Amino acid sequence: MNKVGLFKNLRNSSRGNLFSTEIPKATKEDEKKIEELVGELEREGKIKLRECVQREYSVYLHGIIKYGSE
Repeated sequence: MNKVGLFKNLRNSSRGNLFSTEIPKATKEDEKKIEELVGELEREGKIKLRECVQREYSVYLHGIIKYGSE
């Protein structure tokens, strides 16, 4: 998964400007990569993350997509 793919996933899972999605993970490296990508999107001002929950087999993300970034 890359940053563009993650952002498309978040946009597809959004209702209005709120998104809520679970991204499956296979390893700890996947978990760290997802966290890095979300951090990059936040620094770029494309999203505002409200919640990030590490689950056994997935990462749950909940937040806001900023429309000014389109």
